Amino acid sequence: MKHSVFFLATVSAVVICSNTSCKKTTESVSPSPDPIVIVDTSTTDLTSLNYSIEQATDWTGLFKRTSGWIGGDGIFSIPLSGVDSINAGKAGKTLLLFSDTQLGEIENGVLSGNSHLIHNSVAIIDGNEPEPSKINFYWKNVDGNPVSVFVPNTPLAVKEDFFWLGDGFVNSKLNNETNILAYKIRNVNTSAGFALAGSSIISIPAGSEPPFFDATQMDSPLFVEGDKIDNGYAFGAGIFVNTKEAGAPHPDGYVYVYGVKPVPGFLNKGLMVARVLPENFKDFSQWKFWDGQEWSLDIHHIKNAFVITDRVSDELSLTPLPDGRYVLVFQADVWGSVALRIAKSPVGPFGPVIPVWDCKEALTGKDYFAYNAKAHPNLSKTGELLISFNVNSFNYFNDLQSDPNLYRPRFLRLKFK
Repeated sequence: MKHSVFFLATVSAVVICSNTSCKKTTESVSPSPDPIVIVDTSTTDLTSLNYSIEQATDWTGLFKRTSGWIGGDGIFSIPLSGVDSINAGKAGKTLLLFSDTQLGEIENGVLSGNSHLIHNSVAIIDGNEPEPSKINFYWKNVDGNPVSVFVPNTPLAVKEDFFWLGDGFVNSKLNNETNILAYKIRNVNTSAGFALAGSSIISIPAGSEPPFFDATQMDSPLFVEGDKIDNGYAFGAGIFVNTKEAGAPHPDGYVYVYGVKPVPGFLNKGLMVARVLPENFKDFSQWKFWDGQEWSLDIHHIKNAFVITDRVSDELSLTPLPDGRYVLVFQADVWGSVALRIAKSPVGPFGPVIPVWDCKEALTGKDYFAYNAKAHPNLSKTGELLISFNVNSFNYFNDLQSDPNLYRPRFLRLKFK
């Protein structure tokens, strides 16, 4: 973790607890250098959380399907009511966002007939129960062939570019439209095969029905281009709407947008944060980026955005806890365990990594990996936090033949004690 040169790190005893054991270590914890957010770490425990965790097999089973949509990653959840707090989705609808999506038919455990891999899709679920009759999946069709819901069409888009979707929210200050941050991806001649080429904001009018033919797009400067996917970076890894309208417990009126960039260390990603008033979400002159000393008004400071913590994944979430703290949910070291960091505020400081689930039950193939864990408070019940993680394979197309349901989210229930 990086620390500001203006503050000395303090050393404290750290107790890392899981559902099976605890161990005591010593780790440096630094106060936040933010002159706006007041942080008093002397009275806040950033090192432990009293919880239990289990597989949410009902939610995992909801996405094990045999026809049409049979797999996808991402799964950001956006409550269409705009209220993103625990149990708020009980009586409302939630928009689910997926990036690369597998479509096809599974018969007798084997992928059969025509199958298609598109770059994004969506679903709508009614309520916060994992009932198959309450969820519907959507994509577009062109000349009888399935295509992505969102395809780049901005002035800076190149014909073969495609979108992977970041997080989004319903913006109560912009006519309740849904604003989604999207990564523009381009095929390149590298070992990774693709690179980050841009960023866009997708806006869906209030009341629009999927697959959202009336959605609009605009280019955004919220990225730094890379010649391969792991050295470019952008904002959109997670969004925390800290407003009264969103049900935040300590609202300051801002939307906090998190980004991820590579930092020194094997598979090490650093977390950045920006903020903006929701009414200014599409006015980039009003975005402020934390650079370790202040909130910068210059969009060009994105290159120097301060790393507020590290060892995170490309997608994640920040959620208020019932006791007033905040929890960052992510995949440790990109492809490791589902993990947490506890924070005093939306900008930190953050406590140590707390691994909570190793994902081994889902990694049934030798080339399988887990990634991009995040929480879904709107779909959670009181006293719990529903968490998803994605599963994929480094040998995807071969493994898909023998395990056509491999590429889908798995779910966990973290219960507060």
